[in-house]
Parts: sequence; C-alpha cells; structure tokens
Amino acid sequence: MRPRTRLAVLVVGIVLLVNGVRGGAPQPTAAQATAAPGAAGVRTGVPESLRPPPTAPAEPRSRTVPVRLRIPAIAVDAPMTGLGLDADGALEVPPAERADTAGWYADGPAPGEPGTAVVAGHVDSPAGRAVFYLLGGLARGSAITVTRRDGRTVRFSVYAVEAYDKDAFPSRKVYRSTAAPELRVITCGGGYREGTGYLGNVVVYASLAEPPR
Repeated sequence: MRPRTRLAVLVVGIVLLVNGVRGGAPQPTAAQATAAPGAAGVRTGVPESLRPPPTAPAEPRSRTVPVRLRIPAIAVDAPMTGLGLDADGALEVPPAERADTAGWYADGPAPGEPGTAVVAGHVDSPAGRAVFYLLGGLARGSAITVTRRDGRTVRFSVYAVEAYDKDAFPSRKVYRSTAAPELRVITCGGGYREGTGYLGNVVVYASLAEPPR
C-alpha cells in the first residue's frame, strides 16, 4: 500500500474528532473492554495515531463491496459508503448531512476478507444523534452484520469496546494485520470540549462469527 494510503487509515482517530458537536453519548465501561488479540503499540513520545499502522495488504484484493451495516443491539441499520482520502491524505468521513451513513475504508480489506476492515461514522451532528451515537454502550458478544452488494451477509461478534484519548490512540492495536477477517467500528468518544470537539475515540473490536452466506 502506498505511504499516503497507509497514513489515511490511522488518521481516522483524528478526523472524526472534529465532527461531533454535542457530546453525551454512552462510553465504554471496564466490563466492555478486554485486551484485543495482539500487542498494543509501544508507547513513545510520538502519539500512536500519528504513526503508520502495520495493516496494509501486500497487494490489491478482489472484494465484494459492503452496502449495509446492522447492529441490532443499538438499533443501527445503516447504508454504507466507501471512504477515500481527502486533499491532505486523511481518511474521509461521510458528510455531516449523511450522519446516518457508515463509511468503509475502501483501500483496506472489505468486511469478511482476511485482515482488518475499518468502518467509521459520526456520533452526532448539528441535527442531533448520528449513526454511532450508542456505539460506546455496545456489549461484548453483540452481533454486527454487513450485507454485500451480491446479497450475501457476513456476521461478526464483538469481543471488546474501548475508548482512547486522541493523543494515545493505539493504531498498532486497532489496525493490526490479521490472518482471519476482523472488523473495527470507530466513532468519536471521550470528553467533549467546545471549540475543539471530542477528545478521543470509541473503538469496537469484532471477529468473524459467520462467513458470507
């Protein structure tokens, strides 16, 4: 993957911070968090969210485009759209007027492919709650399903929900390469400050529970 593309994945933890407007969304509890498989990145003087994650696929893959994301436990039933890069090389997010849409990082693995698929979306918007407002309250064991353009569905099971400060976002842990299909769902989280926005991110970790069918 091109260096510019690699950078795009990691800055989702930064770009989403400026899109929330109100705060107050549920945050993960200690009971929801657990050590995700693999080691977290080593702490240094440089925030991990500013270092390329080691998750880039070695070569382009064939994929079936995801078109819908469902998380029944928090009443999410959202259309999906591919996310690319903006002019600064940062990962785009769905526009504010499409706050009910989940975005998928289209230069990475598609949900259900080997590797870590990344989904991002807003927690709120000027109009109120957005698609992932309740994400921080999701329980371990909850189901996440992704419907593909070919009509087949991939089901994942949540094994952790964690919150990170923006200056300590563990990109190696979140985006690490995996042999089996995994899913990360990311939105804004932590405290909220007027003029700055959200101070962190909520990350849901999920593993494949049922292959495409």
